[in-house]
Amino acid sequence: MRVVSLLPAATEIVAALGGRLVGVSHECDFPPAVRSLPRVTRTTVDRALPSKAIDRAVAEAKRVGASPVEVDVQLVAQLRPDVLIGQSACDVCAVGEGELARLVTTLIPTPWVVTLHAHTLDGVFADIARVGEALELRDEAQELVAGLRYRLRRLESRARRARVRPRVLVLEWLDPPYVAGHWVPELVAIAGGDDMGSAAGEPSRPRPWGELAALGPDLVVVALCGFDEARARAELAALTDRDAQALLARRVEVIDGNAYTSRPGPRLVDGAEILSRLILG
Repeated sequence: MRVVSLLPAATEIVAALGGRLVGVSHECDFPPAVRSLPRVTRTTVDRALPSKAIDRAVAEAKRVGASPVEVDVQLVAQLRPDVLIGQSACDVCAVGEGELARLVTTLIPTPWVVTLHAHTLDGVFADIARVGEALELRDEAQELVAGLRYRLRRLESRARRARVRPRVLVLEWLDPPYVAGHWVPELVAIAGGDDMGSAAGEPSRPRPWGELAALGPDLVVVALCGFDEARARAELAALTDRDAQALLARRVEVIDGNAYTSRPGPRLVDGAEILSRLILG
């Protein structure tokens, strides 16, 4: 089946299942082979801007009812997908549910539409099964999920043997500060920590620096949505807020949030393994 993916997590799921991708979003970069595929989306936001400016640009787009992500409808039509994969969790970095619905009405023949909407790890695994069903790769999806769950059980076993559970705060944006939600608190718990900023399934949300400093975490993990480790370190170095400095005087670790915590796909388990090494050593 010919698959067009409108978000990186879907691309990673399809690739892990052995599906045939013919088009991907502008954000898709893993596995490396997908980087040569046609890009069917583009963003109106300059990602080279500082994070505060990006946040303002996204807020302004929402205010005027514009989408930060645009679809090349003509290119999607030319690719003639049998399956089109979108999402309903976030309108910032990927095509939103409304835009997806409008896109489908323009396509002849009409593709099978799969909408990913995970907010928890179980939701991620359900989405993998949903993609496997659409691609007629049910056995591959079951095998993939079984392997991912096995790796998580090993981490949980290690965490149970640990003497302490460090207090952990995960930040997915720095200006303004956003606490990571959705599946991230589950990753922290599986890795052996107690998430101080959010609960499993809750959306990521902004919180003031002073409030975050008052939480007194043992470990602050900077895992920025859409940014790799190098960009995260640059954003971190640019912070001047006094309360931010008070929080970041604690132990701080930076990881590639774009790869390992922001995308609801198979590499979340890699993220849990990274967190386990940071939390438990």
